[in-house]
Amino acid sequence: MCGRYVSSSPPDEIARYFDAEPPTETAIEPSWNVAPTDDVYVVLADGGVRRVASHHWGLVPFWATSPAIGNKMINARADALATKSAFKRAFQKKRCLIPADGFYEWRKIEGQKAKQPFFIHRPDDEPLAFAGLWEEWRGPDRSRDERLRSATIITTTPNELLATIHDRMPVILPSSAWEAWLDPADDDIEALGKLLVPAPAGLLTMHPVATDVGNVRNNGPQLIEPVETTDTGAPKR
Repeated sequence: MCGRYVSSSPPDEIARYFDAEPPTETAIEPSWNVAPTDDVYVVLADGGVRRVASHHWGLVPFWATSPAIGNKMINARADALATKSAFKRAFQKKRCLIPADGFYEWRKIEGQKAKQPFFIHRPDDEPLAFAGLWEEWRGPDRSRDERLRSATIITTTPNELLATIHDRMPVILPSSAWEAWLDPADDDIEALGKLLVPAPAGLLTMHPVATDVGNVRNNGPQLIEPVETTDTGAPKR
């Protein structure tokens, strides 16, 4: 799964990188510890224009009776998109990119209950484009006065690098796939599904970081700083 990530780039930089219009909403504060239910930036195609917008992290299907269901929908398995009711419609028409400057994953420490977090990012520190889905929820009475836009990150099997710490990873789309993925008129589900593969191992690098990232109240660039670990994988004290 992908349960924490970094989104520290300003919205205008995100817009330039993804060749999109900047958001019109109030800017989201930079975060080195984005957690489920936070507001996050997404890139989507709206009326033929690519733009950056803010969405709630945790997809709330249009048919939901309560937005609380989104707490369990922060990730969507690539192999379930075409069949699971929560994701099927969004996969057909409401696909997005979720920009990230990196993400975290945890590895079990031999002989301990604790886990060691790792920060995963591009060696050149350019942004990552997670494949995502978005939805609009208008409440149980379908009121236009109650509207929530939400998103989920699609995951797949890990590449060679990530397999050393976890059995899933976010789908990271190359720029060559962005246009097709964002186009709501593209309904070739079979072709789109073929984009949802593990990223090349050389695209990413990772290093251990302090366990502070496990607490959502902690934030700041210090969370991505490398730490030394012992032979067992535990952080040195």
